Amino acid sequence: MDFFLDTGIISEIEEAATWGIIDGVTTNPSLIAQTGRTQEEVITDITKIIDGPISAEVISTEREAMIKEGAKLAEINENIVIKLPLTIDGISACKWFSDNNINTNVTLCFSANQALLAAKNGATYISPFLGRLDDISHDGVQLINEIRQVYDNYGFQTQILAASIRHPMHVKECALIGADVATMPIKVVKQLFKHQLTDQGLEQFLKDHANANK
Repeated sequence: MDFFLDTGIISEIEEAATWGIIDGVTTNPSLIAQTGRTQEEVITDITKIIDGPISAEVISTEREAMIKEGAKLAEINENIVIKLPLTIDGISACKWFSDNNINTNVTLCFSANQALLAAKNGATYISPFLGRLDDISHDGVQLINEIRQVYDNYGFQTQILAASIRHPMHVKECALIGADVATMPIKVVKQLFKHQLTDQGLEQFLKDHANANK
């Protein structure tokens, strides 16, 4: 499973990059807005830190405008993945990008049917939003399971990018099902390292070492 960091904050990306486990970055208009900078500035800075897929989302809602905007974003760096909404225009634009060998990430997916549409038009990634489904009392992890089965049934190469991850259990459950990627905020990545027995064991080792060397 690849780990993507879901953020537009450069300091977070710089910190996480030193851990050696971050394979890419996802952004969206909300995350970019939090930086107070333009998307082009943020994405360009990310390419200097991460040598892997970097999702940059279009703001346009009509097909031709999406294509124009996405093509410009793709010129920033070869690692740019154009993020498109799961709408008729977004899926239609996805076909154009696929035909022109530009990677795509179809976002705001909430059903297996939607994921099937994205895969048929050659999406590089599909982003089902687990946390937002959980918020309305639906099973977000079950959606990952359904998409995995559909894609495996037909041999689709679209990668399942589990998004809207809220806690470590989401990560574990998606890994068990076979999601290809998990994208998450730095807070959740840090939580993956933690276990109380690890902390207790390390504390005891250090205490024993100190006592033995008095």
